[in-house]
Amino acid sequence: MDFALKIELQTDDLISGCIAGKRLQQKQLYELYFGKMMAVCMRYARDRDEAKDLLNEGFLKVFKNLHQYKPQRSLESWIRRIMINNAIDHYRKNKKHRNIGDIDQVYDHAEDEQVHANLAAAEIMKLIQKLSPSYRTVFSLYVLEGFNHKEIGEKLGISEGTSKSNLSKARGKLQKMIRESQMDIR
Repeated sequence: MDFALKIELQTDDLISGCIAGKRLQQKQLYELYFGKMMAVCMRYARDRDEAKDLLNEGFLKVFKNLHQYKPQRSLESWIRRIMINNAIDHYRKNKKHRNIGDIDQVYDHAEDEQVHANLAAAEIMKLIQKLSPSYRTVFSLYVLEGFNHKEIGEKLGISEGTSKSNLSKARGKLQKMIRESQMDIR
């Protein structure tokens, strides 16, 4: 039996067990994708605790809807999509914390590529988590997930212009935080 077929059969057994409500298979699936999905959730959360909450809520949705998974799709990308949608739902539920700007309020911020190169990815992720929920969500969806502004607007219930504005402001705030963190290093 070739390796790819063996992995596919194991995945099928894992999915079947999860659908049947078997805790061992649910635990195995959770552990198998924990790291990658936690990284996705960290992009949308303000801290590790909130990311873990998003992750756990997301996995509950995975287990509830696993019967809808189609094997011709990548299981990882299917789970990832649920995690992203869960983060978006979380954002919508907490609208009162949004910091939405209008496109007319966007300021032009100069790029500082040299500063970006000096920071490790983990440091940048910590800075992203310091952004307001609206800035962090739009930034993550646009820069990290590849959504366009129209799609972001539809998902978050905001205008395309507001999405552009929030992205611009998020970038400006990140650049400022990066410059400040570079000054602290010197």
